[in-house]
Order: sequence, then structure tokens, then C-alpha cells
Amino acid sequence: MVSLRFRRVTALGLALWALLAPYAPGKSKEPTVEELKARVVTVSVADRPALCIHISERQLDAAGKFYEAGEDQNAQTALADVVAYSQSAGEYAIQSRKREKQSEIAIRKMVRKLDDLKHTLTHDEQGQIQNAMDRLQRVRDDLLAAMFPKAGK
Repeated sequence: MVSLRFRRVTALGLALWALLAPYAPGKSKEPTVEELKARVVTVSVADRPALCIHISERQLDAAGKFYEAGEDQNAQTALADVVAYSQSAGEYAIQSRKREKQSEIAIRKMVRKLDDLKHTLTHDEQGQIQNAMDRLQRVRDDLLAAMFPKAGK
């Protein structure tokens, strides 16, 4: 016969395991950037701005890590994705008239992160970052123009 103490310890162990299992190291449930890119064409136009912004933010983080590690080619590829998917997010937001404000705010934050990153890099690398910042600023301008059209005179 199993003792009462053994059952309590087992029940406590199972409860503890159930609470900590989601935090255990292992395969992350976060989809990869490639999976997210593939998903863009399958979701509705209204959902695409948020997905594209998510991809841009993930690639911006990756670009920073690549620059830090001295992997310039990978950093440039990630930076190109930041620009491309931010532009797509802006276009989809304007097209669907959904998530314009959220997209503009997210892109503004990415411009600030790029500015912070720019100051940690060499002069040659700074030009690439500045180019990306300029392109993102144009996306922001387009979003703001769509949200606040000028009244006819």
C-alpha cells in the first residue's frame, strides 16, 4: 500500500512540474522569421501590417546582434528585411485602413533603435543604417499623410 506521504510528495511534484513546464528550456514556441515571412501571404490584408512589423522588429534585433558580432553581411541582410517589411506594413496598413497608428508608432521606435545602433558602428556601417532610417522615415510620413489628409482648399 502506498503511503499518504508518498502520494502528497508525488502530487506536489506533479503540480510543480505543471507550473514550471512552460518555462523549461527546449524548443521555443515562437515561430522563426522564415515561418513568419511565409505566413504573410496567407493572412488577411488587415492582419498583414502587424505581422510585417513583427518581422521587422525581430530582424532589427538580429541586425544589432550581427553588427555586434562583426557579421556585416548577415547584418545587412537583416537590415534589408527591416526596411522591406516595414514598407510592406505601411502599404498594407494604408490599403486596409487598419493598424496605421500602431504601424507608425512601431516604425518610429525602430528608427530610434537604428539611431542608437548607428552610434556604435564604424563610419561605413553608419551610412547603411542612415539609409535604412531615411527609408523608414518615408514610410512613417506616408502613414501620417494617410491618417491625417490635408483638407482641400
